[in-house]
Amino acid sequence: MNKPFKSKSKLDPKLREKLLQETKNPFYAPRRVLWIALFGSACLGLLIMFSRTLTGEVVPLSDIAIQMGAFIGFGSLIWFDRKTKV
Repeated sequence: MNKPFKSKSKLDPKLREKLLQETKNPFYAPRRVLWIALFGSACLGLLIMFSRTLTGEVVPLSDIAIQMGAFIGFGSLIWFDRKTKV
């Protein structure tokens, strides 16, 4: 006896669906860009530290741990913040 909601607006159904999806998961695209940029920064930091160790320079273990934490952390944020088909 519950009738489905019928919209009287002249909004395109595809746009309406996209807007409803945005309300369920706000700022998805900017968040993805941020996670990818920070993950890339962590990758670059690890690459630089790896190249410094290859040249014989001593890199503190705490610095490597911070970069590895950022690499794993931002990588997991990218993984868990992805869209999944239900």
